[in-house]
Formats: sequence, structure tokens, C-alpha cells
Amino acid sequence: MKFYKDHYDVIIIGGALAGLSSALMLADKGKSVLVLERHNLPGGIATSFVRGGIEIEAALHEMMSIGEKNNRLKVGKFLDDMGVDIEWLKVPEAYHASFPGVEVTLHPGFETFAKEIDAVVPGTYDKVLAVLSLCHTVFDSVNELSIHPMSKPMMLLKHEAFVKTAGYSTKEVLDTFHLPKEALDLLAPYWIYVGTGFSELPFTIFSVLMADYIGYGSYIPKKLSHEMSLKMAERAEAMGVQIEYRQHVEKILVKDGRVYGVRTARGDEIYADYVISAAYPNKVYTSMIEPLSEVPEKAIKMVNGRRLSLSAFSVIMILDKPAEELGIKDYSIFRGDSADTDKHYDDLKTLGPYKYITCICHNLGNPSVTPEGTCSFSITTLPRVDGWKTVRAEDYDRVKHEVAKQLIDDMSDYFGVNLLDHVLEIVIETPMTIAHYTGMWNGCIYGYAHTMSDHIVARLQTAEEEHFIDGLEFAGAHQISGDGMGPAVTNGRKAAKNVLDAMARKEAAK
Repeated sequence: MKFYKDHYDVIIIGGALAGLSSALMLADKGKSVLVLERHNLPGGIATSFVRGGIEIEAALHEMMSIGEKNNRLKVGKFLDDMGVDIEWLKVPEAYHASFPGVEVTLHPGFETFAKEIDAVVPGTYDKVLAVLSLCHTVFDSVNELSIHPMSKPMMLLKHEAFVKTAGYSTKEVLDTFHLPKEALDLLAPYWIYVGTGFSELPFTIFSVLMADYIGYGSYIPKKLSHEMSLKMAERAEAMGVQIEYRQHVEKILVKDGRVYGVRTARGDEIYADYVISAAYPNKVYTSMIEPLSEVPEKAIKMVNGRRLSLSAFSVIMILDKPAEELGIKDYSIFRGDSADTDKHYDDLKTLGPYKYITCICHNLGNPSVTPEGTCSFSITTLPRVDGWKTVRAEDYDRVKHEVAKQLIDDMSDYFGVNLLDHVLEIVIETPMTIAHYTGMWNGCIYGYAHTMSDHIVARLQTAEEEHFIDGLEFAGAHQISGDGMGPAVTNGRKAAKNVLDAMARKEAAK
């Protein structure tokens, strides 16, 4: 009996959230789909691991675009529609901001959020609410335009705020509201989740982030992020998708400008009309296309012209006391020596010391996540890949532990408790860890940086020009919607839609 079929409609390289989203959408339309995953489990960084008998979340801090059960946002609705049943827990707050002279916990809901900032910086309620309202308007436009593209005159008529702000940075737009610096600082913490300082971050991206997280709140799966990937994989298989693990794709086969299949590391040649790749275009266009002569020069120029965004460095600890006994009061803490996003972005290209970090106490969003009397606490910074690419193999262990110690000491000082005295289990994740286990290019979890010259609006306009090889699509953090687990689902759906549209055009041409 043959292991693979003679032919598939679509082969998907990578069984993380984007690839699984593509598989679900394609299977829902009756297409034959094969998913090839190099790891022994689905999910990519949406996974967990076990230490000391305790399952530990590997990556997810919070999930966007879920929404309440009776008012789902796009990711939550897609998963529901596909029959992927996940028990979501709403995160109790937006974040606790800790900057010099400022300690405040802010909660979701536009009016609530604005009132809480006004309590710290009196007289700012109306302006903060106006900022959030503008973000929400732009957010609604982005969601509509992603489904129903329209001409520029019609866009200006129906989506005036989106059009008028699309060409400006977050700093430029926020400056027009003339808010005090203290209030602007409290609007800044989420910048790290998109990985660009405010002077370069397009306001469109900031708007989507703030409207989603502040307007609707964020969520986590009760059984950790691996519940998402496992249930998506299980549902995809129930819909007829073939998923094969420990299958590393080495080559994407191309002839006369069109894909016709893939070759695995063990030598299997598998044929399909379309291929969706989770591997970064950097890797695909430089080493995976066979023959390489089929790679257009424009594809190489494209990947060379894009800047990689952020990776991750995390220290994840299981501590021997409940959070409250260690002085940990908030699920999410953003801590920095300032709220200067541009300065921190520059710092992230180094090996530290890192002055902007985010901390998560998982138990304060999911009380049963660790055994009674313990808690899970993670400290994360999101460095750029630049610095970590310079680390020599012989220095790696020393550098890793020096950075981890700096982060632990910082939060120990903050809580007034030596966290190392309470460690039951500790895991350190670096960009190298991510690159090794997931294959992400240079350990980059955030795809290509969103900048004023290269972001979602510009990418939507050039998307068709970047179809360099017929039948080849990409799905992952490196695609149009950018970074994060929510956008990964959206990017997977977009890749599947592109394939379905291409199939429809081909059928109509017969």
C-alpha cells in the first residue's frame, strides 16, 4: 500500500497554526490536502512541554481576535465554523504598566481603559477615548477591506479614517492628539507585540492591535496553546486531510514557472497542483526551489529588501508558591526603564541588557494551570535577530545564562523576592531554540518588520506582483497580516483563499 497518493490538490509544508488553518479551509471546500510537518507534533511555537510532571506553555501570552462566544471576532469565528472546539479563558486585564513613577493596571473596554488612564493623568479621558475610537474605526475598515477590496475613490468615501491615516506612523498620528507624555506612555506597552518603534510603526498596525486587545480583550486556551494546534489537526484529519509528521521537505519542485510537487528528506517525491509553504521565502527562494534556475531575480530582491522583525528570549519558571505570596498580582506586566519605544527597539538589536520586558503569570488567567501551591511565571524580551546571529557556538551557553540572570534579577528586585530561591523548574528559550525546533528563519517569530515603507497596506498592493512562481503560496508570520498566533490563522486562511481563487479561475477558463 502506498504511503502517499499519486496526486493531491494541495501540499502544505508545515503543520503550525497557519498551515493547519489553510488545511481546514481547503478541506472544507472538498480539496485533497497533504500536510507535511518536520516535528513529531503539530503547532510550531503553539505548543507546550512537560517538566517535573507539569505541562508548561511554550509561547502564547494572549490570543487576539477571539471574542466572546456570542460575539466572536474573525479568528474565534473561523475556528468555531471549522468545528474546532476550544475552551477559551478571557485574560483578566489588558496589562500592568511599570515605568519610572508609574504603576497602573489597565483593563479592556475603551471607556474603562480611558478612565483608568485619566485617573493617573487627569484631564485626558476624552483624548484617550478619541484615540481608541479612531483605532476602532481603522480596525473595522481593515477587516472589511481584507474581504471586500474596493477602488481608491470608494475607499475614501466609505473608509475615510483608514485612508487618511494609512500613510502615517503611530507617532505622527498620536502627536495630533496633543496628549501628555505620561498618557502616551500608557498607550505604548503593546508596541512590543508588533516589534517596531512608534516613529516607524504604521498607525494602521497600531490601530488593529489596540482595537482588538483593548476593545474586545484577549484570550488563552484553558489547555494551553497546544490545545489549539492539536484540535485543529484532529479536526483537519476528520475532514479528510492527511497529516504526516517527521517529514522534512527539502525541495519544492518547479517546472516552467509552476510548482508540481515536493521532495522530502527521505527521498519521496509527492505531486500536487499547489504548494503552501510555512518556510520563510528567504529559505524557499535561496535553497528549496528545484531547480534554483526557476527562482526569478525579483524574488531574491524581495527577500533581501525586507527586514526581519523580532525573535524571542524567555525564561519560564515553575515557582514553589502561589503568585500572591510572591507579590505577583497581575497576569501581564510590561516593565521598562522608560516608554521610549524607538530607544527600546534599538536596544533589542543587542545581546542586552534588555530594558523592556514582558512578564506573564499564567495562573492569574488560568488558575489550574499548575498544581495547587505553585505558579507559572515567565519573563520575556523580544530581541531582533541581529545580535543573536553574532553569538559563537562556544559562547552560547554563557550568553544565554547571563541574559536569563539579568531578567530574573530585574523582576526579583521588582517583587522584592529572590525568584531563584523559589524555582522548581526553569526553562530558557532563545532565538536559537526557536530556529532549532521550528525551523523559523534565524529564529524570527514575527516575520518581516512592519515599517512605513513595508506594511500591511503596501503589501496588499504588491501581493499579486509577489507571486513569483505559479501555484506557490506562503502561510506564516512572514505574510501580509504579520506576526502573532491570531495573524498566523489569518495568513493561513489567506493562502487557502488564494489557492481556491486560482482553482476557480482555472476551472472557468476551461
